[in-house]
Amino acid sequence: MASILIELWEGLLIAGRSLFAHKLRSSLTMLGIVIGIVTISGMFMIINGLERSFENSLSMLGTNVLYVQKFDWFMGATEYTKQRNRPNVSKDLADNIRAQAKYVRAVAPTVRSSRPVRYRDRALYGVHIEGSTPEITRISDIDLDAGRWYSDADLQTARPVAVIGSEVAEALFPSEQPMGKHIRIGSNRFEVIGVLKRQGKFMGQFSFDEQVQIPLSTFERLFGRFRSYTIEAKAASAEVMHMAEDEITGIVRVARGVDAAEEDNFAINKSQAFRDQIGQVKTTIYAIGIFLTGLALVVGGIGVMNIMFVSVKERTREIGVRKAVGASRRAVLVQFLIEAVGVCVGAGVIGIAVAGGFSLVIRQFIPAYLAPGTVMLAFSICVGVGIIFGISPAWNAARMNPIDALRHS
Repeated sequence: MASILIELWEGLLIAGRSLFAHKLRSSLTMLGIVIGIVTISGMFMIINGLERSFENSLSMLGTNVLYVQKFDWFMGATEYTKQRNRPNVSKDLADNIRAQAKYVRAVAPTVRSSRPVRYRDRALYGVHIEGSTPEITRISDIDLDAGRWYSDADLQTARPVAVIGSEVAEALFPSEQPMGKHIRIGSNRFEVIGVLKRQGKFMGQFSFDEQVQIPLSTFERLFGRFRSYTIEAKAASAEVMHMAEDEITGIVRVARGVDAAEEDNFAINKSQAFRDQIGQVKTTIYAIGIFLTGLALVVGGIGVMNIMFVSVKERTREIGVRKAVGASRRAVLVQFLIEAVGVCVGAGVIGIAVAGGFSLVIRQFIPAYLAPGTVMLAFSICVGVGIIFGISPAWNAARMNPIDALRHS
């Protein structure tokens, strides 16, 4: 064991001196590996970021929730042309589902719009306004930073009360408490009764913090009823999601008078649709990333092999001297393998550093996260490339005849 450790230490020292003696050559050899590591790190950064954002976003929507709507969430132009002729979804369907569904825990109709929100001389434009019933708190994960949610009494009397998102609160009330203050949504005056905790963005795009929640009856009184609603229904558990979906489908078909031979004239959306879309995106990113990474690593590995053959050729006499004074084949093999792996690991360090810098730019557009597992994978790939492409030149060096090597000029 002691001799093996000594051989490893000597090989490390000799390989280090060789690499530092040819800095430019070593740097150029690293280039292909650097490109490969940046590619694979970028691929996993984007995938990890999308997955983290996706899971956070689904928790904002609520778990085990089904959405009865006019349109499917994901559809092509042909489907949109067909689905826009569907009748609007009425809020009365919520009462039908609540009364008849056995696998549903809570049901709430919701309706949405965008309006400017103002307080004194400060304003936000295009704020997401949502009207619903107090039962929505049993469907979505809603946490308040201050105040309260609107009540059944607020709903029944159509009171102009509002629960605002954290970004709305910060923009309109930068230096004062929003509770009890009056804001204007469009031209209508509302009292702020609650502030939501910060939630972040859905899939890195739509901000849940730039919203205002108001009672459904207030929304209808001030902004009109002539629109399609969304009926949100929370299944009793994940295990009965399929049964709840089938149950709701039957209830809605009967309520809307859809004949048994006709297609559904409504959509039931669920978070699985997002999972399917994310799966397709991941597959595409993996395919492109693996191809580009493999190409870059093969080119880089060939460069490492080439430069190692050159290094063995240049140091033939050195190899002869080492073997003449007792160095074993294993010691020479280890020396050149360490040199090849060292080049690749050095390239890996540079590649990870470059990928980390890119992640700061990528995050401005899409979610990205450089996980510790990605760093470990990158270094494992570097070691693997160094061994695979360095073994042949290292073996040639190890099996040299010391007499022939000493004669080499």
